Amino acid sequence: MTLPIRLDVDTPAAPPRSNGELVFAEPWESRAFAMAVVAGEAGAFAWEDFRQALIARIAAKPDARYYLSWLEALEQVLAVEGEVRERAARLAARPAGHDHMID
Repeated sequence: MTLPIRLDVDTPAAPPRSNGELVFAEPWESRAFAMAVVAGEAGAFAWEDFRQALIARIAAKPDARYYLSWLEALEQVLAVEGEVRERAARLAARPAGHDHMID
């Protein structure tokens, strides 16, 4: 299977690697990585938009853990999608203590 996305290997957005293989310090990092790849493949956002958001996050917080920046970039590109904004607005408008079911 060929991915419609390309992972950087020599830019600030390049994921950590060891001997050419991706490296994850904790299990949540691999899950965050997979979520972004799957969402990108599904067309939830343009991969280039994610890449640019990631580069900006890394530049803004160069000492932050890579995958924390990765998650922030993912949240950013997903938040610009209209459906996500609309759903968040509906949830925010619910009265305090309301159940967690979404209409």
